[in-house]
Amino acid sequence: MKNSQLYISILKLPKFKFEQTIGQLEKRKGGYFYLTLDADIVNQFERKRATRLLCTLDDKLTIACGLNHLGDGNFFIIVATKYMKKIGRKVGDVITFEITEDPNPLGVEIPEVLTVLLEQDEDAKNIFDQLTDGKKRSLIYTIMRTKNIDKQVETVLEFLEKEWEKIQKKKTK
Repeated sequence: MKNSQLYISILKLPKFKFEQTIGQLEKRKGGYFYLTLDADIVNQFERKRATRLLCTLDDKLTIACGLNHLGDGNFFIIVATKYMKKIGRKVGDVITFEITEDPNPLGVEIPEVLTVLLEQDEDAKNIFDQLTDGKKRSLIYTIMRTKNIDKQVETVLEFLEKEWEKIQKKKTK
């Protein structure tokens, strides 16, 4: 997609702006810092609760994020401690934030090594295409933590082989 097409695409996506107090989940629920979103807002996105978002915090920092269930029908966005520090905020502070749908449904760029491998290996692409977005992101984050390209390729192939075995087991049940 060309930059101009991406820009036009982003302009068409719904945006919502809020002012809210930063909360923190109980320690037994992870202790994450979070911002809440009502279900009626989430349901306005095409992919509803499966939507990946771009969240701009205090007009200073934009982060890619996903939605998590609060348990009451509504949702929350996790704000990592490192982002809280970058914007100089703490739990209980009031923050302004804006959300829009991430034009990249994975919410993360696919590393070049994975792109090339999927272009060259039809079987690997077939398996990758069957993975959930969450599994794809998990693989991508694993690749990004590995510096050696040969090790990255090995990691991808091992991951896809394990996922293929899981897919086959589900088909036989």
